[in-house]
Amino acid sequence: MLDREKLTELAEAAVGARKFSYAPYSHFSVGAALLLASGEIVTGSNIENLSYPAGLCAERVAIFSAAAKGHRTFRAIAVSGGKEGREPDDFCLPCGMCLQVMTEFCSPDFEVDIVKNEKEIARYTLADLLPHAFTAEL
Repeated sequence: MLDREKLTELAEAAVGARKFSYAPYSHFSVGAALLLASGEIVTGSNIENLSYPAGLCAERVAIFSAAAKGHRTFRAIAVSGGKEGREPDDFCLPCGMCLQVMTEFCSPDFEVDIVKNEKEIARYTLADLLPHAFTAEL
């Protein structure tokens, strides 16, 4: 698990990424901050499209952005989501597609931190959130 300082930095990056969300249909903004093995943080925000399947979640934006730059080893991800313009009033867990993408690149003990606000962060592992992942071993 990340130490408090790194967790705070990652959480703040996820909260900050929400401001770049493009959510004209749901008005639900999500930010994600992916911690690379190098210590670098790559952020993403949800991007909607009128044709809903064409949109992309913040978590996948961050992971695909990092992967497109050649990164393949990730330490943790923080996610923050809620109604546009407001601090989240609940925890915003990644969807099944995002968890499956994490499974492609990350081990079961990969850290997933869900940020409600600066003081409330729920900490999970990927295995906690997707205990029966579809993997190459199946």
